[in-house]
Amino acid sequence: MQNTDLWVIRPFNTVFLTVFAAFLALLALSSILLRKKSENTRRWVLIAACLVTFVGYFIYKYALSLDAEYDVITANMGGFNWWGELPLQLCNINMMLIPVAVLRRDRVLMSFGFFLAPLGAMMALAMPGNGFDGYSLLLPRMLGFYGTHFMIVIEGLAIVCFGLYRPRFRDLPRTALSALAISFIVFLVDLLLRASGLHPKANYFFAVETEGNFLLEIFHRWIPVPFLYLLPSIVILGVYMTVITGAFALADLLRGRRQTVNCR
Repeated sequence: MQNTDLWVIRPFNTVFLTVFAAFLALLALSSILLRKKSENTRRWVLIAACLVTFVGYFIYKYALSLDAEYDVITANMGGFNWWGELPLQLCNINMMLIPVAVLRRDRVLMSFGFFLAPLGAMMALAMPGNGFDGYSLLLPRMLGFYGTHFMIVIEGLAIVCFGLYRPRFRDLPRTALSALAISFIVFLVDLLLRASGLHPKANYFFAVETEGNFLLEIFHRWIPVPFLYLLPSIVILGVYMTVITGAFALADLLRGRRQTVNCR
C-alpha cells in the first residue's frame, strides 16, 4: 500500500521538484565558492563527492537488503539479490568513472560523465522501478535511491560547472564509441550472471530485456535481438550530444564576438 503523507515522492511531483532544486542549488553554490580556487582543488572536491556517493550507494543497498517491504514488492523478480544491485547501471558506472576521468584529465571519460551521468540518472528518476514510486521520501530505500541519483546528476554537471571540461565536437565520436563499448561489456556481464545462476534475471543496461520500457519496446520491434536493439539509443545519444555541444559552441562564438566589440 502506497504512502499518502506529505513526503510522498513521485516523478516530478512537488517533493521531487523541491529536492531536485535543492541539489541544483548545492551545485550552483559549490560552483560559486570554487570559482577562484585552483583547478586541482575543484577536481578533488568533485572526486570527494563521488566517493561519498559511492559509499552512500552501498549503505543504501545494505538498507535495501533489510527492507522486508521491498522484498514483497519485488517478489515476482526474486526479491533483493546482491548480484542484481551491483553499480553496473548507466548512472552507477559514472560514480566510478568520473573520479578517474577528472584525476587523469581524460577528455573522453569526462565527456562520457558529463553527457551520460545526468542522462542515465534522470532516466532512472523519471521511470523509477517497483518500490521507488509513490512512497515517503523518509524511507531509507527512498532516501538512498533519490539521494544517490540526484548526486549523480549534479556530479555529471559539475564536470563542466567546475570548469574541468568544456564539450567539443571532436570528443563526440569517441564518447559514443565508449558508450557502445561499455554497453557491450555490461551485456556480457549480464550473460555471465545468467549463465552462472548468480542472477538469472540480470539485465544491467536493459541489454537483454526491455522490462516494459516503452522506448526500448519500439527499438526491440525494429531489432528483436538482445543488445542490438540498443543501437538506436546510440543514434539518439549522438543527436543529444550534438545539440548540447552546439549550444556551448554558440555561447563561445557569441562571447568571442562580444570581446571583439569591447576591444574596439
